[in-house]
Amino acid sequence: MKKGDIVLISFPFTNLKGSKRRPAVILYKGELDVIVSFITSKVKWEENTDLLIAPDQLNGLKKPSLIRIDKIATLEIKLIIGKIGEVGEGKIFELNSKLKQLLALD
Repeated sequence: MKKGDIVLISFPFTNLKGSKRRPAVILYKGELDVIVSFITSKVKWEENTDLLIAPDQLNGLKKPSLIRIDKIATLEIKLIIGKIGEVGEGKIFELNSKLKQLLALD
């Protein structure tokens, strides 16, 4: 697993009262944990820090989707159910830009 991989994982709700199995993109992989942002097909929710991605053979998504950059979680690697695909190199550049924007790193 590496940055940009799209995985299926049990992602916690923001109120921590449950979780939902959903796709997420790996932002960072450590020895035991991964930092991920969840992916949704609810494109009507788009915010300026979200990254819109179209389905293709590389990413394995079925619908146009948003990487919700502001929905970040650190989770144990063992919670990953499987790899769906990966975002392309150009999208990694956009992902990094959105992270910088979100975290005010520019």
